[in-house]
Amino acid sequence: MRTNVFLLLLGFILLLVSCKNQVHDPHAGHNHDEVKVQLVGYNESFELFAEADPFSEGKVSTVLVHLTHLSTFKPLQNAKVTVSLIVGSKGIRQTVERYKQPGIFSFALKPEAVGKGKIVVDIEEGTSKSRIEVAGVEVYSDDHDAIHAAEHTAPQSSFAISFTKEQSWKVDFATDFPNVEPFGRVIKTLAQVQPTQGDEALITAKTSGIVTIPSEGLLQGKSVAVGELLLSVLGSGMGDNSWNVRFAEARNNFEKAKADYERIKTLATDKIVPERELLATKTDYENAKALFDNMNDNFNAKGQRIISPIKGFVKQVLVQNGQFVEAGEPLVAVSQNKNLLITADLQQKYLPVLGSISGANIRTTYNNNAYSLKELNGRVVSYGKSVNLDNFLVPISLQIDNRGDFIPGSFVELYLKTLTNTKAITLPNAALLEEQGNYFVMVQITPELFEKREVKIGATDGFKTEIIKGISTSERIVTKGAILVKLAQASAALDPHSGHVH
Repeated sequence: MRTNVFLLLLGFILLLVSCKNQVHDPHAGHNHDEVKVQLVGYNESFELFAEADPFSEGKVSTVLVHLTHLSTFKPLQNAKVTVSLIVGSKGIRQTVERYKQPGIFSFALKPEAVGKGKIVVDIEEGTSKSRIEVAGVEVYSDDHDAIHAAEHTAPQSSFAISFTKEQSWKVDFATDFPNVEPFGRVIKTLAQVQPTQGDEALITAKTSGIVTIPSEGLLQGKSVAVGELLLSVLGSGMGDNSWNVRFAEARNNFEKAKADYERIKTLATDKIVPERELLATKTDYENAKALFDNMNDNFNAKGQRIISPIKGFVKQVLVQNGQFVEAGEPLVAVSQNKNLLITADLQQKYLPVLGSISGANIRTTYNNNAYSLKELNGRVVSYGKSVNLDNFLVPISLQIDNRGDFIPGSFVELYLKTLTNTKAITLPNAALLEEQGNYFVMVQITPELFEKREVKIGATDGFKTEIIKGISTSERIVTKGAILVKLAQASAALDPHSGHVH
């Protein structure tokens, strides 16, 4: 019994000693090998992100350099990279001509002097050369001091989200500074896409009869060429068959006038008939021919041949096979769909600023694609100067080239931009994350560490949104792939070195 009590007391004392040592040991549970110095730099072409062992005199530090093309935010691959560590008048340099992984180049630097210096990275990609400098790099005389200094200078954030370079290289990702630009009043409204006059042809019946559609059918959306037969309006077999009589009469008159002219022309050659009679016969023949040719181009003995006057597509078929139609009744609408009108009705309060519209952006509601008025070669055609009793709204019309995927008759979101001298901070709409009516952006702490931050937004023009509060112009923001960074947070991928091969 006494032995058991003694063992229990001994175990309790050892536990207290262990806890005491853990409390007073400031480095308990910490691996100094995991401490890294992070270096970030940019030039006009590249982003540099490097992770290095803390620099101390006489000790080799491994430096992993991540190089990213700013134009595509994809990794640098085929290039010769030189890294120099310069402290005062002393420096060391190492060159590698092959990446460890695409975008990642590994170096081993052994500092020879103590003090503050800089890292210089020279990039030779084909015939082009580029340089990035990172100042404020310090070399310590003691390895222990270098490690603790790196611990204190490591980026910190209670809301940090890790998104490694390897992850960002695999997706559509980009960061950039906010823009400061003129951003005036934006009028957002719903508009309708309509064909322009002259871009659409409505074909009508020129005679009464029965509609006959060819066996291959006349379908909406079908492409047609100029002069292509679409359908026929036949009058044969009907009680009132006056068209057949007129066509037959025109054909008979033409054939008789032609025979008379040829006979008189032969006689005139032998001077048997006077020249005056020849000219009169020729005139009768040409008139009869013109009348018959005109009828024969669009009609035959049975009725009217409906052909397409323009190249385009069948927008609408207004009749059915076997349907009786009267002369003047619409049959088919053919559209070229080259030029379109964007029409909208605005509230009267916008009338004073309609004269100062400087541009517009158009977003389709069915696939969320956005286009500027400039890239569509568009212009403001007209806007109402007054209202009427039938409609108290003010109409506005814009004409565009159909270079996008606009469907006549569909509705689009229209953002009308007005002239202004006022400047605002703006971000691309893709940079914004919306959660229950609140908006957030991903602010870059390092190229692999981001912070989710709430912002207050203003107006939007369909492409960019005004940021009233929450960020500064000196902070890099995720402009593409913000939702992917958010998903990385949701997946609890918080290890800042996740995915690296060190």
